[in-house]
Amino acid sequence: MLGKSHLAQKVKLSTIAEALGLSTATVSLALRDSPLVADTTRDRIKEKAIDLGYIYNRRAASLRTSRSGIVGVVVHDIMNPFYAEILRAIETELDRSRQTFILSNHYDSVEKQRNFIETLLQLGGDGVIMSPAIGTPASDIRLAEDNGMPAILIARSVPEIDVPTFRGDDAYGTALATNHLISLGHTRIAMIGGTDHTSTGRDRYAGYADALKKAGIEVDPALRIPGPRTKQSGFEAAVNFLANPLKPTAAVCWNDLVAIGLINGIARAGLVPGKDVSVTGYDDLEEAAIATPALTTVWNGQSEVGRFAARALLDKLNGSSEADGLHLIKPEMRIRQSTSPLNPGAGREGMGQ
Repeated sequence: MLGKSHLAQKVKLSTIAEALGLSTATVSLALRDSPLVADTTRDRIKEKAIDLGYIYNRRAASLRTSRSGIVGVVVHDIMNPFYAEILRAIETELDRSRQTFILSNHYDSVEKQRNFIETLLQLGGDGVIMSPAIGTPASDIRLAEDNGMPAILIARSVPEIDVPTFRGDDAYGTALATNHLISLGHTRIAMIGGTDHTSTGRDRYAGYADALKKAGIEVDPALRIPGPRTKQSGFEAAVNFLANPLKPTAAVCWNDLVAIGLINGIARAGLVPGKDVSVTGYDDLEEAAIATPALTTVWNGQSEVGRFAARALLDKLNGSSEADGLHLIKPEMRIRQSTSPLNPGAGREGMGQ
């Protein structure tokens, strides 16, 4: 007896057409969701295809259309909710055009990222959406572009390459958070997390530093704790933050994960986050609003980044190049419980006095 997987290889469009008394062309159009086929007929064809075990032959279709229907998406780490929110928006847009995507994490390994791009090219991928790994050379992106596979960048930029790039305005967003703390009376404000090795890290630190300078506050390198990007590293950074001889009363964090970790570390030390020490995050993840205390943060437009990136790729595949260049989403402040006016007589200000 033949297994279903074997039978699926034998089922052709003509088999479905004969079973329903329709033309092969009608069946083909229906399985591609063509508006030329009535809804009732299309549903009937799809049901019969499932009953017969028909499997769409993507390789054969790609030979006819020069399109595989496959898009690659590569990010730093999908376990980071920031990228998960972007990916959800990308998936929604690609689904509307019946594009299938293959996902990869590069963990900031340029070699792993390059291998993924080469694999996509071997599979005949239609395009790639990528948050480039630290140190990505422009030549790796040109490798995709020069072989007919358009590239769209998200979250990070790469110098010397002009492809559609979508990300939040990181300098502006971090300045929003810093100015919020300044407006509450804080002057000893630390910045925790990030790295100068990425465009995001450089821009966020620049926004923080520029806001301090415009307020007449000295930018002290001793108030910067670079590196943390996760909850665990934010929690561990609380030790250095609280031990800082400058006694910062507030912190601008690289992202929400770092901020939530820092808040937990501050609470573990016996202080009250949001009262003794003010903390801001970045990205406005779903978790931010239900953290304890609820996190003051900066909305960074993840859903818009994902949606615009997917649309730009689809436009590229349809022959449009209007989206080339950098496109910045304007961040917005979300003020919650983790920040409060400076109280010189309590908590952090009073420690060691």
